[in-house]
Amino acid sequence: MIEEVLPNIFRTEIPLPGNPLKAINSYLIRGQDRFLMIDTGMNRPECLQAMQTALREMNVDLKRTDFFITHLHADHLGLVSELAQETSKVYFNAPDAEIVRNPEHWKSMASTATRHGFPEADVDAALKRHPGRMYRARGVLDLILLKEGDILSSGPYVFHCVATPGHTRGHMCLYEPRTKVFFAGDHVLDDITPNISLWSDHYDPLKEYLASLEKVNRYDITRILPGHRRLIDDPQRRITELKKHHEIRAAEVLSILAKGRQTAYQVASQMTWDIDCKRWEEFPLPQKWFATGEALAHLQYLQGKGDILRETIDGKAFFFLTEKG
Repeated sequence: MIEEVLPNIFRTEIPLPGNPLKAINSYLIRGQDRFLMIDTGMNRPECLQAMQTALREMNVDLKRTDFFITHLHADHLGLVSELAQETSKVYFNAPDAEIVRNPEHWKSMASTATRHGFPEADVDAALKRHPGRMYRARGVLDLILLKEGDILSSGPYVFHCVATPGHTRGHMCLYEPRTKVFFAGDHVLDDITPNISLWSDHYDPLKEYLASLEKVNRYDITRILPGHRRLIDDPQRRITELKKHHEIRAAEVLSILAKGRQTAYQVASQMTWDIDCKRWEEFPLPQKWFATGEALAHLQYLQGKGDILRETIDGKAFFFLTEKG
């Protein structure tokens, strides 16, 4: 489906077969001489076929097309390696580029997962089935790195880069002040909540994410164009809901730790998840992986607030309540 959401700004839903996200919103801005595409889809045949069909319908010349990718996840970045031409520019952000270029990235994730209780026997299988690894961009991408405040122009639109770390370390959005539209990537979604995960012991993504929500809430925005699902015409309402969601999540984690010290994996197995499974044991392995990452993000956040502590026993990290928590 192609929808013109503003003059010369088109939204195309690129399907993500077998994925709970269902589809990604890829946006195309038709300029005077060139096109600008925002996010692409996974590097898999179904996405490429859908994208090629849409590009033909819109009469897009890829040799005159540049790309802005909001963040490193494969459903946004993956397909750019199949679309970008020698004449294309691919705009990205530095923190995510560092991860994409790190050959030890997946190995580091595996080590962190094991330390936080993910069954060692399942780690390799989980990573082999991880969509971010299966459908990532191929080859070495020639990226132009943007930062907060940089400007991209396309036709009558002047987009301001807005750094919104949280969903990923370098997640970046685009704001167009004249029309007051905001390309949000996965920073603000309506029907679903952005996954805030952690696979490190040296970062607090939920703290960053909540600060980024506050930052975006100060912008004069009339419409959010998100990376998935429907467009958002009441941004402040949704931002308030997302903040409340994480308050409830954090309270749930504290209630679970009231039973005693536990690993992130153990905490995740007791949290409330919107998935069609009655028991944790029935969760598909990739969903256990994402759930554990989200549990760890909330545990790190609560530790930073002083509500919980962690200790390492036989190489495993356990969390427990403080007197404050």
